[in-house]
Amino acid sequence: MTSAIRIAPSGNCKLRIAGFLSASSLPIATTPNPRIFLSAGEASGDTYGAALITALRTHLPEATFTGLGGTHMEAAGQTRIVRAEDVAVMGVTEILRHIPHIYASYRKLVSSIKKHRPDVAILIDFPDVNFRLATHLARAGVPVIWFVSPQLWAWKRGRLRWVQQRVDKMLVIFPFEEPFYRERGVDAEFVGHPLAELPLPTTTREDYAAAHSLDPAKTWIALLPGSRWKEIRANLPALHELAMSDLIQTSASYTMADGPDITLPTNPAALTHYEFLLPVASTIQPDTLRAFIHTLNRDHLKYFGPEASTLRLTLVPDAREALHHARASVVASGTATVQAAVIGNPFVVVYRVSPLTFALAKKLVEYPGEWKVRRDLDGNLPIAMVNLIAQQRLVPELLQQNFTATNVATALAPLLADTPARDRQLTGLARIRESLLASSIPGATAITRVADQVLQLLSIQQL
Repeated sequence: MTSAIRIAPSGNCKLRIAGFLSASSLPIATTPNPRIFLSAGEASGDTYGAALITALRTHLPEATFTGLGGTHMEAAGQTRIVRAEDVAVMGVTEILRHIPHIYASYRKLVSSIKKHRPDVAILIDFPDVNFRLATHLARAGVPVIWFVSPQLWAWKRGRLRWVQQRVDKMLVIFPFEEPFYRERGVDAEFVGHPLAELPLPTTTREDYAAAHSLDPAKTWIALLPGSRWKEIRANLPALHELAMSDLIQTSASYTMADGPDITLPTNPAALTHYEFLLPVASTIQPDTLRAFIHTLNRDHLKYFGPEASTLRLTLVPDAREALHHARASVVASGTATVQAAVIGNPFVVVYRVSPLTFALAKKLVEYPGEWKVRRDLDGNLPIAMVNLIAQQRLVPELLQQNFTATNVATALAPLLADTPARDRQLTGLARIRESLLASSIPGATAITRVADQVLQLLSIQQL
């Protein structure tokens, strides 16, 4: 038997530009149909890229958008030369295994740049590919905006000179990044974080429960194992075991013994205190995820017995709604930690990569001397963006061998109850959200600020 898994319906000559106007007062580029190249290889970048395409179309209805992107960017109007879901890998050893495929995709993008020279390029995070693309864009004399900085403040700081030579403007979404870059000679601007500007979901708990066949009387826990397949394979098994442990404990507590006769509950999932929400990133195919979960279920049946077949994980399409309605969450390190912070959902950070990748990262990652960060007892620097912004360990981090179902349950327990630990994290997360808002231009958003600068670059090219 398998568990009941449900899915809810659902440069050559580089321009140095010191200041930019708001979109409402910018001179609009006179090119009737500018070609705009965008490259985003991850779920968050796909979301930002789609929003940027939509914003630019209001000023440039005849623009052509090409490059690397996900399904959201394609829906917004991008002609995808390469699909983001085909190149999303992580870690040193993982990239090595995928080099042939990544290189072939990269050559397709380079060929498209040479064949149809863009008027401007926007690179969104994803340094594995975008660093190399910037070189070819610079050789072609294409102005480059990099939106969402690669983490040069953590490692590979030698690439700062490279950025100075190939990137016209670095648009950053974390407040500590602007002074870091400016003090090191890179033209950077903090535009705010798009996630911090979004309104909270308006769906009521009752409507959300009805839409996804959830029990509103239960405590909901959101599980966010990552937006790449490698992350899901590394992180989801322990989270699945967390849910399984809740099921087994419930089954044990409702088991009746009458002498030699033992009666097990027919459906222990109906008796548990918790339900688990599993948002599906746009880069992940739900059917493939369901198949992977079925494999985990089969493995657990060997150890836990037939009651494991009643485990319920609910696949939902939107992470923000899941975080908004969940009591607390377990989140893989990455953009999702910022989502949880701005939603105001208490959470535990988890992460696991290959031993070689982790060993190399532990050796190579070093934060700027002006930052007040400390290593933990295992010698690990904090990795959660929330902890870097706060300059303290606001949220628990469970990495590598410390990332077990038992440890997650221990760290999660104080966040599920009304405790001082929960209150402290909620207060800290509210401060984080406030710090991610840029207030230099009233009414502007991070996306419109990026669009402003794209329009400015196009306008300058016409002069």
